[in-house]
Amino acid sequence: MQCYTELTPPTAVTHSLSLPFISAQSNNLVVARASVLQIFTTKSVSAELDKAQNAQLQSSRSTEHYDSRVNDDDGLEASFLGGDSVLVRSDRSSYTKLILVAEFTLSGTITGLARIKSKKTASGGEALLLAFKDAKLGMVEWDPEKHSINTTSIHYYEQEDLQGAPWAAPLGHYVNFLAADPGSRCAALKFGARSLAIIQFKAAEEDIDMDDWDEELDGSRPAKEASTTTLTNGTSSNEETPYSSSFVLRLPNLDSNLLHPVHLAFLHEYREPSFGILSSTAAPSLVLGRKDQLTYMVFTLDIQAEASTPILSVANLPQDLFRVIALPAPVGGALLVGINELIHIDQSGKSHGVGVNQFAKQATSFSLVDQSDLELRLEGCEIEVLSAENGECLMVLNDGRLAVITFKIDGRIVSGFSLRLIAPENGGAVIPAGVTTLSNLNRTCIFTGSEYGDSLVVGWTRKQSQSGRKRSRLLDPSLELDIDDEDMEDLEDDDDLYGDDDAPSKQQPRSTIAPGSKPGELLFRVHDRLVSIAPIRDFALGQANSLSEAEQKNHAGVSSELSFVAACGRGNAGSVAIINREIQPRVIGHFEFPEARGFWTIAAQKPIPKSLQSDKGATSMGAEYETSAQYDRFMIVSKVDLDTYETSDVYALTGAGFEALTGTEFEPAAGFTIEAGTMGNHMRIIQVLKTAVHCYDGDFGLTQILPMLDEETGAEPRVDSASISDHYLLLVRDDASIFITKIDKNLELEELEKGDSALSSTKWATGCLYEDKTGMFAKTQSDKGAGAGENIMMFLLSKTGALHVYALPDISKPVYVAEGLPFVPAVLSANYAARRGTAKDTIKEILVADLGDMTSSHPYLIARHENDDVTIYEPFRTPSTTEQDLSATLHFQKLPNPVLADDLLEPADDDIDEVQKALPMRRCENVAGYKTVFLPGNSPSFILKSSKTLPKVIGLHGNGVRGMASFHTEGCERGFIYADYKGIARVSQVPIRNTTYADIGMPLRKISLGIDVHSISYHPPSGTFVAGCDTLEPFELPKEDDYHKEWLQEKDLVFKPMVERGVIKLINPSNWTVIDSIQLEPCETIMCVETLNLEVSESTNERKHLITVGTAVSRGEDLPIRGRVLVYDVVTVIPEPGRPETNKKLKLVANEDIPRGAVTALSEIGTQGLMLVAQGQKCMVRGLKEDGTLLPVAFMDMSCYVTTVRELKGTGLCLMADAVKGVWFTGYTEEPYRMVLFGKSATRLEILTVDFLPDGNELLIVACDSDAGIHILQFDPDHPKSLQGHLLLHRTTFSAGAHPPTRSMLLPRTLPTGSDYLAQQPLNGTPGTPEGEHSAAAAPATILLTSPTGVLATLSPLSEPQYRRLSFLAGQLLSSLPHHAGLNPKAYRAPATSGVVGRFPPAVDAGVGRNIVDGVLLARWNELAAGRRAEIAGRVGFAGVDEVRDVLREVLGTSGLAYL
Repeated sequence: MQCYTELTPPTAVTHSLSLPFISAQSNNLVVARASVLQIFTTKSVSAELDKAQNAQLQSSRSTEHYDSRVNDDDGLEASFLGGDSVLVRSDRSSYTKLILVAEFTLSGTITGLARIKSKKTASGGEALLLAFKDAKLGMVEWDPEKHSINTTSIHYYEQEDLQGAPWAAPLGHYVNFLAADPGSRCAALKFGARSLAIIQFKAAEEDIDMDDWDEELDGSRPAKEASTTTLTNGTSSNEETPYSSSFVLRLPNLDSNLLHPVHLAFLHEYREPSFGILSSTAAPSLVLGRKDQLTYMVFTLDIQAEASTPILSVANLPQDLFRVIALPAPVGGALLVGINELIHIDQSGKSHGVGVNQFAKQATSFSLVDQSDLELRLEGCEIEVLSAENGECLMVLNDGRLAVITFKIDGRIVSGFSLRLIAPENGGAVIPAGVTTLSNLNRTCIFTGSEYGDSLVVGWTRKQSQSGRKRSRLLDPSLELDIDDEDMEDLEDDDDLYGDDDAPSKQQPRSTIAPGSKPGELLFRVHDRLVSIAPIRDFALGQANSLSEAEQKNHAGVSSELSFVAACGRGNAGSVAIINREIQPRVIGHFEFPEARGFWTIAAQKPIPKSLQSDKGATSMGAEYETSAQYDRFMIVSKVDLDTYETSDVYALTGAGFEALTGTEFEPAAGFTIEAGTMGNHMRIIQVLKTAVHCYDGDFGLTQILPMLDEETGAEPRVDSASISDHYLLLVRDDASIFITKIDKNLELEELEKGDSALSSTKWATGCLYEDKTGMFAKTQSDKGAGAGENIMMFLLSKTGALHVYALPDISKPVYVAEGLPFVPAVLSANYAARRGTAKDTIKEILVADLGDMTSSHPYLIARHENDDVTIYEPFRTPSTTEQDLSATLHFQKLPNPVLADDLLEPADDDIDEVQKALPMRRCENVAGYKTVFLPGNSPSFILKSSKTLPKVIGLHGNGVRGMASFHTEGCERGFIYADYKGIARVSQVPIRNTTYADIGMPLRKISLGIDVHSISYHPPSGTFVAGCDTLEPFELPKEDDYHKEWLQEKDLVFKPMVERGVIKLINPSNWTVIDSIQLEPCETIMCVETLNLEVSESTNERKHLITVGTAVSRGEDLPIRGRVLVYDVVTVIPEPGRPETNKKLKLVANEDIPRGAVTALSEIGTQGLMLVAQGQKCMVRGLKEDGTLLPVAFMDMSCYVTTVRELKGTGLCLMADAVKGVWFTGYTEEPYRMVLFGKSATRLEILTVDFLPDGNELLIVACDSDAGIHILQFDPDHPKSLQGHLLLHRTTFSAGAHPPTRSMLLPRTLPTGSDYLAQQPLNGTPGTPEGEHSAAAAPATILLTSPTGVLATLSPLSEPQYRRLSFLAGQLLSSLPHHAGLNPKAYRAPATSGVVGRFPPAVDAGVGRNIVDGVLLARWNELAAGRRAEIAGRVGFAGVDEVRDVLREVLGTSGLAYL
């Protein structure tokens, strides 16, 4: 069988909601990405700081000039004031940034979010109601004790008796939506055709709750009388649940007109929960030729009586309304959104409408204000309230343009409203494509979540017009103040609406400041973004880094053979995403350095000469002694030469390299350096050797030597590991003792006396020092940071595995002890205790370090196991009112980390040296703008985290690493230096231009093309990519038509429909620019782009890689669709001056018109260099002739629309997938040319993509349908049910859940040499098969799948023992791990049993109770504690936990795609 594994998380944002979730005062944003729930908080960063960071990151990227006016509101005016004023002017605004608090993967597809105010939540914040596909609801709240979400209630409405008619479609096919009462008294879920579930919540009884009781004045508060009756079995009837029972209403029972509900929303300002619903008595299919069928009704619910009362009804509304939006006071009422108009209906039923294009008049007789000059299309638009006081709403159209709806309010009555578009120069085009959700973050900031591109945080300001500002100055001419324009703007900025929630004085809306004046123009700009690769429309594998020869030498060994290149995004958000498995460093210099074992770079201050050390001199020192501390000045290298002689050397760093430093008091022969760094505010350089500590000044003048000598015993313990902070030095020695020194005012090291404390008696394994800047480990958490040197925490791991935390300088007793670290529990706390005899892991190293980026960072505890795996713990404090003891409030939560390290190398006999002690993890303060930790060794990795992600372990491409250090010089800013096992040292940088790492857990580079891209293919001979794109242009009716005279009347139409027109773009990956563009005919769209190896000459049989494009020409529904096959070659030409990358162009080789039907799919076929073309309802085999025509040689009739054709390379076996009629398995022969149908699946399958999956000597067919089902089919003519093979056999079906695969590709699979799968392969062969014949068929393969939510997944075959053990393991994990929101992963992966798929199976059922193994569940293996892992491994039949690791590493993740 197979294993389905997801490689990247979903990135498309489907829903969002702003609410106080973590606590009553917090401001959180909850983001749903199909099946992942993320909780963010916001942080304000000054624009100055943000620009400084961007500039710092850009200084090493490119020489682009960063103009501050790009993001500056007053940039235009400042540019007229001359160059200097631009530099002087500071931007005093602030940016709102998102910071991730927690992330949860759910086993369900989220279809709605709602906020519920509840007095009973553990955190004091509000609860969150989640709606899932198939009518499930889950209510979750934040649990501060567990630092996670807690499910408080589950409701599901999937029962058969609620489904209604037997012919009703399955639940997932209806639009199910969730709406919640603004007063949190109830919520409603509309599901099925016309069912409404009402969930009641217990409102706090405000009348009788004595919130204003004052204990001092009124005496002690009277105890509440509990109305509890104890039942016979001793359980209380008054169970404390936040909800009451729910009930289901049939909408036609409320009112006979509610036969076809369109949308509903709960309204504001009603005493009882009331909802407005839009519905029709006629089915949507019957509306042609009719007008104004819709009715809007408002119902008030009486929850106790489970009844409702209609209080308002407005009939004869336009047919195209699709949404109800409830508006808060002072506007109130509801806004109904249609395709051509907006209608507002207030509480009394009075209506106002605006038509936004000229079709509004034709579509409805409803009275509308005419704003048809706007020419808007409102399909797919989103609306959110901008400012309730001003009556302003923001509308984002489906192409990303912004418009503002302004309501005119007279007292409490709405007298009308109007729309205006935001001009592009005011930020009206900051959003490139349509959005799916809008959420207000604060008074001046909104989150725009999108499924079609990056999700943005957009902020706005109001700009007073110039005349208004001049007028306000002329009001009082007596004050002749000398204020110029720029100072006025500074004053403006100060009281602009940028204010945070913390500054209430700034929150006055402008309308109250200047009554009667129109609020100023709105200016929009982007504050932050969540990177997205959704939807993945197509992908190719190719060489994405075409380097010059000099660069190729530099990058040898650290760049991958191929990259995954995807066409993603929609509309103007269309982009190319380049993804690799591991970080490929940008190498600045590389050289042989075989003796290097460790690097330490040092930014020390120069010692101040005696002559300058007067008081006056110290302050006016000059730049030389100050700025020199910014760049690293020296590097200490520990070496082992060929005779295993250990030395250390010091080098001075230059622009991009280093040179040996001589003439100092540094002693190379003193031995091997264990650790080096600076102390005393960069004034002292510390070098820790095995036998002593050497202390130098900033120019390597020796100031102190601290020998490792125990004066009482005379023993000389060696130093094993060391940790340096600015004030303290910690040494762990080989006799398991520790040595702590402090630096005094004279910059001398002195030992801290341990005395008789437990410190001297305990055996210590490892430890580290950490400067606690956030106050996470302080006794009392306060916002004010501690003074320098007072917040140093010492973390020590004893030989028994206990974690001890000391607050230096007090080493008499630890402030925190956790015994349970070797058991790696999900939550580590001081009182965690495991059962006796529980298995535990060996932890060889711990490190506490800040991880994050420039926006935010957080401390993490990183534990490294003996097998090089890492476990990352996030510390958190539980709120406590009484106990302030750290041991009661500090807990560590284990974060998910599915990455398994490679096995440690078994050293050969000749290099005994490599067996030396493993290198310690390296904390890096700033590598490419990240605060990160580097893991050296056999699987070198960075632990990277951005402010919007969890920490991710991402490998460094290349060999194992011996030593590494950050490297910050003029020629290599924020880079690093490392030496690998081959003895090559590299000075390099982590590429950051357009590149993110932690967002999807892999290096992702995203290049925006600003055009809709939907196909991409790689052309190997030229090393270029060809993309099929679309632009929109107005549709023109054919002029020369003799039959349709009435078409001439429509030629003056102003508001024409938009149609796609194809563009073929040639992209050079050297700098990802478009170097050639070919526009196709009007109305011609590109359906597919493939690179095929075709025969170009019949006489010489020469083959060539050519670009083949299939197109469709659609000129409206009254003319038949035609198609074309275009064949291009990529030729070399003379490049444009100054642009050497433009040396390639597309050259047309063949152009074949297909009179009937579009060309929807292409593939190579056979062994003679022919192509298979899916054209309309036929599949034809065609050959390229030398005169540029395509000669058909064989064909097969197809059903409706061919979505995919695939050939198993060189065999003639073909698969054809139909959009409605299933899969056809055919064969093609060359002597004579003909196509034969072997077998087909059921004819009721909507197949999006299909592929072969060879597994040993079996050939399986993998078909993915529109319901996210992955079907495994097989051709077996010997099976009795298959009618001699005419019907394909159905082996099993697996649901991909929220991520339906739409594109697939069969790829070779890389496996380790000792793989279980390879060992099994010869046994699968039939007895008597010659060895040579069999091995050709058994090349391991895997299928790569992509989905519209941005998920990459693989489907890999398993050997029989692997399948048995892994499916058993998945079952054990299912019962051992917690599942959020009460969802069941097993049900989530089960195929759809209702509807078409349930009634008509995909093929003849021949399954033997087997299923695909869920790799998403297996990837959570590391979440288990060590004891549980050992227990399950034994139970499932593995030899031990290590064997489980080996199998999982082979099956999960990207290990099977090592060439990426």
